[in-house]
Amino acid sequence: MNGEGVLNPVDGARAAVDAPAFTPARSRAATLPLPLGVGRIGWAWALTVAALLCVVAFGLRAYALQYQEGLAVTGMGRIGSGGAAWGLYIIFDVWFIGVSFAGIAVAAIIRLFGIDQLRPLSRMAELLTIVALLMGACCVTADLGRPVEALLSLPKYARLQSPFFGTFSLVIGGYLFSSLVFFFLSCRADAAFCARQRTVLTWFHSLWATGYRGTAAERERHHRTSFWLSIFILPLLVTAHSTLGLIFGTQGSRPGWFNALQGPAFVIMAGVSGIGILLMIAAGVRRLLHLEQSIRPGAFRWLGNALMVLSMIYLYFLIVEVVTALYASPAAEERVMREVVLGVYAPFFWGVVGSLGLSTAMLFVQFVRGGASIPLTFICGILANVAAVLMRYVIVVPSQTHGMQLPWENGAYTPTWVEIAIILGLLALGSILYLVFIKVFPIVPL
Repeated sequence: MNGEGVLNPVDGARAAVDAPAFTPARSRAATLPLPLGVGRIGWAWALTVAALLCVVAFGLRAYALQYQEGLAVTGMGRIGSGGAAWGLYIIFDVWFIGVSFAGIAVAAIIRLFGIDQLRPLSRMAELLTIVALLMGACCVTADLGRPVEALLSLPKYARLQSPFFGTFSLVIGGYLFSSLVFFFLSCRADAAFCARQRTVLTWFHSLWATGYRGTAAERERHHRTSFWLSIFILPLLVTAHSTLGLIFGTQGSRPGWFNALQGPAFVIMAGVSGIGILLMIAAGVRRLLHLEQSIRPGAFRWLGNALMVLSMIYLYFLIVEVVTALYASPAAEERVMREVVLGVYAPFFWGVVGSLGLSTAMLFVQFVRGGASIPLTFICGILANVAAVLMRYVIVVPSQTHGMQLPWENGAYTPTWVEIAIILGLLALGSILYLVFIKVFPIVPL
């Protein structure tokens, strides 16, 4: 391992499961094993992917039924007629987009500030962003009754001042494109190294490297480009996630959504969910690929402290919002908040408070003690994302079923098996993309 805590090729080969060490100086004509288990498929990996493919197939079957029968097969309905127009698809769309925030944000911060402890996690973070954005786009597609017609109508009828259009253009047009460029450039050197080995993946690595030779001029150009991309990406992240919050926060006629804290709260919760998932991925990769010497406990301590601070900020936002709504807000706002805190949605709300509070408390104890427990941070990552999903439910649903200004009856929303199957299929598809990448490219920078 080099001085920056990043694997060199020899360490990478030794760390890989069932991967013998090799010497990079050997002849190109020799067949050399790629590091970190790249190109080698075991039974456990194959069975895991096969099981996930079954879940994806089940989700596709559910979507085919929805496409044929329409959104009537879901638990969604019209607001004011006893239902909610947005449900599980939008809940997980917001969650996926939130998860993507921390991935590229962590990678950009590593690049800008040279945080060596986190450098082995940079590629995991970048890949997390790309996969999460793709799954978020699939959630929006599932929510549309006629996705093709909707996409074709977007350039015709979109309003540039609309938060919906801003989110689509910033997240898809700018956010995803910038992340892909950043990911491509950051991996070219490792692609060139892998291309020098004669394996079945040589064509793929050669295509990625695209003639990269590692000269001083190339390294300087990559260094400069990634620096300015990092500076561009960070404010784009905040803007994109704030715009996502403004979709809810600027709806003045919808009690429970019309709130100046929606924008910053979406940004903070995005960081909470994204860092939580990154902690879980890092712990899993560290264990499966035996990267204890590369991914040190200090990386988990750093991310754990960041998760603790963001969780504290979000809990503060939550307290301010609840107190304001229950103390001196309009009657409609108070009605929605009472349903959230004390009514039918109370289990979801207190699940958020309990999960986020417990995670914050455990991370604070770790911070005070000065150590870094990887199992503890893994559990905190799970709790943070349980809180994130439940909070998305609390944000999206109650204001549709109980936030009427007109004298309409309250509604209800219960997800159907179709919605659940589609979401599980998307989660499985995202996991497959991650697992496949690990087998075709080193997941830790060489």
